[in-house]
Amino acid sequence: MFKIGRYISGDIDHKFWFAVQSSNDADYFGVEGSQESISYYFDKDNLKDIKKGIKTCKEKLGNNKGKLDKFFDTSGKEGYNDDMMVKFGFKEIEIKGLLEWYARLLLGEKILKCVKDNGQCSFEAEC
Repeated sequence: MFKIGRYISGDIDHKFWFAVQSSNDADYFGVEGSQESISYYFDKDNLKDIKKGIKTCKEKLGNNKGKLDKFFDTSGKEGYNDDMMVKFGFKEIEIKGLLEWYARLLLGEKILKCVKDNGQCSFEAEC
């Protein structure tokens, strides 16, 4: 997978989380991107899959979702590291997995909002 800092451009803007989120993470929400350019197009026909993906993300995060929301809302910093997260109360062994699901959830929520607001959502992900 692609694990460097990259962006999405199109109907939504998103920066993939460095070393956490792959460029094809939007595949998780029911549309497979083209591997040459990783292009995505979602519309109202995809709402069921988008919502299912979001639900799974929330289930995987469990009680940690609220804690992650609070951490990122109150950190007031441009970045974060494992030490900051451990001090906030996260277990070091769980951090990477939690961040992967959290980053995916945020992407899925952007896709869902875009489809609801515009009837469709298309974007290209940098590789």
